[in-house]
Amino acid sequence: MAEIIKTYREEVPKMRFIGKKYTDFGNWGEWFANGWFDEIERAMGGVDSILAIWESGGGYVGLEMRGESEFEYYIGMFTPAGTAVPDGFDYIDIPACAIGTCWIYGKEGGDTHQTGGCRPALEQAGMRIWHDARGRVWSFENGLCPRYTTPDEHGNVILDYSYFVE
Repeated sequence: MAEIIKTYREEVPKMRFIGKKYTDFGNWGEWFANGWFDEIERAMGGVDSILAIWESGGGYVGLEMRGESEFEYYIGMFTPAGTAVPDGFDYIDIPACAIGTCWIYGKEGGDTHQTGGCRPALEQAGMRIWHDARGRVWSFENGLCPRYTTPDEHGNVILDYSYFVE
């Protein structure tokens, strides 16, 4: 059973998210098969360029937007602001802002992707979830190396799940 082992708030700089938009979850396999993460890393001049401005910025991201009757899902990566967007990719410019993050500890896959407890945990820690001008909430899974990619001695990983917060 997965559990939230840490919550925290941090300020992040102006960035650009580059990825592809989907109507539902999944589709990660095609990203690895097609080398699309590699393409984004090349566009930003290597993953070190995002790590230089945000230490948790080097992960593979599942970005979600939820509104009253809307849902958008993107797979991609955060990059420095102004990064050239490769052909065939979408982008979202992110202003300097704050994010609230939960570390979800458990088995990779179903366990760690049960993210429903994150929003209440952040709110209990005093963070207010940000809503965009249309009233939508933005959140994302951030699969960071090595805490998400390398299981510990119990076979568990840590998934960072974040919300944009006020």
